[in-house]
Amino acid sequence: MKIAEQIKRPIAFEMELFEQKFQLSMSSKVALLNTITHYIVNRKGKQMRPMFVFLVAKMLNNGEVSERTYRGASVIELIHTATLVHDDVVDDSNIRRGFFSINALWKNKIAVLIGDFLLSKGLLLSIDNGDFDLLKIISVAVREMSEGELLQIEKARQLDITEDIYYEIIRQKTATLIAACCSLGAASVKPNSPEVESMRKFGELIGMAFQIKDDLFDYGTKRIGKPTGIDIKEQKMTLPLIHVLNNCSAKDKAWIINSVKNHNKDKDRVNEVIQFVKDNNGLDYAVKRMYEYKNKALTMLDQFEDSPYKASLQLMVEYVIDRKK
Repeated sequence: MKIAEQIKRPIAFEMELFEQKFQLSMSSKVALLNTITHYIVNRKGKQMRPMFVFLVAKMLNNGEVSERTYRGASVIELIHTATLVHDDVVDDSNIRRGFFSINALWKNKIAVLIGDFLLSKGLLLSIDNGDFDLLKIISVAVREMSEGELLQIEKARQLDITEDIYYEIIRQKTATLIAACCSLGAASVKPNSPEVESMRKFGELIGMAFQIKDDLFDYGTKRIGKPTGIDIKEQKMTLPLIHVLNNCSAKDKAWIINSVKNHNKDKDRVNEVIQFVKDNNGLDYAVKRMYEYKNKALTMLDQFEDSPYKASLQLMVEYVIDRKK
């Protein structure tokens, strides 16, 4: 059995019902909107985020969920989908999950409006049902994601990222949404409880490990094969590169910065930088930090009784580290 199916097994019923509720939450009187949202729903990803919501809620509430849990899962998926649609416009990307992106098929203007529509649908779903605590969790996540993206853009221009700034960027850009999923799951069944904050922290730790794993993909692995160097081409400062920059000679540092700034489209030069990072323990260091985050996340689950939901969350943490793409 695939690991994703194993993770999903204790929440299979909830995920099926969620699919129906999620489709309803996107409905509109405008035919074009319905055509596009139907296209989005039929090309969904692994749905990790709603899975976090349901697993946390069931772990904390003796296997039970509430209508608020379904709304929380729908809100997070609406907001997440909106950010993906907007990201594809910003990145001028024509492919999403192996299919044409919204902007590739319907152009940028419509894609931006679809993203806005999904965002407003998510916010209204919370407001109409008085879920103001859930709305606050998701609104903080949206604000932090925007700040993280802008901080990364600002730092990419200067290439002066310290390790601490890097962690702040990935905390805001990636980890904050997974943190929101886990705290939404807790808040949906145990509002205003200490578990809301502890589950937020748990999600944040997983999100940090998740992003470091993404950074490592750029350098290739035995599983993936050739390195891609995409992050270097886009002047993104990732953890393996930052570690090496902070621990090499001034001459090597100048060569790396010059390579990333001025020769990032030169395939051979990018491969030289990748090899330099590998030879100087950049990958080993990033892997070590990734496992530290993973182990802290697993330790946070020790306080809860054993259950199929806790086991699935533990599997989810392992999956974040072991995934192939």
